[in-house]
Amino acid sequence: MQKVIVLDFGGQYNQLIARRVRECNVYCEVKSYTTPLSQLASEKPIGMIFTGGPSSVYDPASPQVDPAIFELGIPILGICYGCQLMAHHLGGRVTAGTEDTAREYGKTDTFFETDCKLFKGLDKEGVTWMSHGDYMEKVPDGFSLVAHSAACPTVAICDESRGFYGVQFHPEVNHTQHGTDMIRNFLYEVCGAAGDWTMGDYRDTAVAQIREKVGDGKVLLALSGGVDSSVAAALIAEAVGKQLTCVFVDHGLMRLNEGDEVEAAFKKWDINFIRADAEELFLGKLAGETEPERKRKIIGEEFIRVFEAEAKKIGKVDYLAQGTIYPDVIESGLGASATIKSHHNVGGLPDYVDFKEIIEPLRMLFKDEVRGLGRELGLPEYLVMRQPFPGPGLAIRVIGEITKEKLDTLRLADFIFRDEVAKAKLEDSMNQYFAVLTNMRSVGVMGDGRTYDYTLALRSVTTTDFMTADWTRIPYDVLDRVSTRIVNEVPHINRIVYDITSKPPATIEWE
Repeated sequence: MQKVIVLDFGGQYNQLIARRVRECNVYCEVKSYTTPLSQLASEKPIGMIFTGGPSSVYDPASPQVDPAIFELGIPILGICYGCQLMAHHLGGRVTAGTEDTAREYGKTDTFFETDCKLFKGLDKEGVTWMSHGDYMEKVPDGFSLVAHSAACPTVAICDESRGFYGVQFHPEVNHTQHGTDMIRNFLYEVCGAAGDWTMGDYRDTAVAQIREKVGDGKVLLALSGGVDSSVAAALIAEAVGKQLTCVFVDHGLMRLNEGDEVEAAFKKWDINFIRADAEELFLGKLAGETEPERKRKIIGEEFIRVFEAEAKKIGKVDYLAQGTIYPDVIESGLGASATIKSHHNVGGLPDYVDFKEIIEPLRMLFKDEVRGLGRELGLPEYLVMRQPFPGPGLAIRVIGEITKEKLDTLRLADFIFRDEVAKAKLEDSMNQYFAVLTNMRSVGVMGDGRTYDYTLALRSVTTTDFMTADWTRIPYDVLDRVSTRIVNEVPHINRIVYDITSKPPATIEWE
């Protein structure tokens, strides 16, 4: 399988670059700029992409590369800092920008030379997203200027004889028109990509690898019911069948019918599926608790205890499986010393379970690829497209003390909200949406009677990375239908409010 290496210099969009490459059906991996040249060369990539970064290439402390990287005969696309790094090492000169020498930020009208392979088939003029304070005062010998803006004559450079390309803007972000087409041109026109990265092929390869690795061993997986752990379970089930034991800890804090849906989704595989009914245990431990972090800690500890109890019944296993995905790997650090961060659904489990090795069959996949793999494996759409859901579940969407009555109230209200969003076909415009049962009660009138009941908050955000988020502009008629249905169909709620706070200053969840 062909591979492209994305060399990371600390830019904020590095995951996005890798996602764009994968979207073009080309496999890629993100590597630290500190990765030894010999290792990079041994992987035989068909191309490399140098990412952006916050440093200045002329600063002695800035991230650099072994100059021999330019002698490998591998095509390179440099983005922002990566472009300047290429120029710096190949005989150009980069200086601090000024207003007169192209310090550019934000959307910028840009003009392209479309006889350059990078811009082949694209418009001669378009908008790009700039974010650079440095300026290529001199480009290296052999390079041509192939894009410019009103302020900057060196927006893009190329040496097509060597397959070297550099752009000052960020083609990976949505603000750059035809940015993905530029990346695709680099992959196919320059690197000669075959486009052999598909989830169907990945499924077949991964199943064979898991089968070979596990042999006749036993695999144990803590199934949270979320997308990642569910797809990991389905992939391993496809590979080794009843050698897999899935422990689904049903803590009674899930959304309406989700526990039954998770169990139903795995009936097609002949595996050992254990559903540990622990609702009473969790509610008992949470009784009287109102502080959010205390709730989280209690749930995390009890999850481990329940899982441990079920694992002891099974006895020794050979492998503990986890649903770690690629963003977790990248965020946890790159290179030979990288460590994988722990997750809420398996945090601490290696101390309690007798196993010899961890397997993470999704650790090289992005979230959208995990969903695609889930479809390839035949998981139902309701599970593949499941909304992001916190590990503590509804416990942190019920403000204040947790009771079964409050949870049931929230479950039904949240279902109605999601149901109306689906009927309005708004799911693709909303990245996360849910209901929160506040601990505030207010006076209302229903029929001829006075009520004093809870206020329910609705929350919906749009985001690309969940680090920042904007509140969703849901049409008023949809909000009206949601409000009317909840007040009429759900007991103990007489007021609905909509959260119009972005992140920051607010967080996405309320607790």
